[in-house]
Amino acid sequence: MIVLNNYLCKGCGYCVKFCPKQILKMGEERNKRGFFYPVVTDKEKCISCAICASMCPEGAIELPAKGEE
Repeated sequence: MIVLNNYLCKGCGYCVKFCPKQILKMGEERNKRGFFYPVVTDKEKCISCAICASMCPEGAIELPAKGEE
């Protein structure tokens, strides 16, 4: 399951666009910096592929190691 640092997110939407399972969508809340940030719509469908994390230019997404979830 992905961990999103909402503060670092600038709302670019790359993670949403490139998620192969389409489980991310842009949320309706803003972070403290004024940007809309993504939310996970179905955490059970996440395959931990890390594409979202690799596409994030701000490094706002991490995937915990197995067992640390």
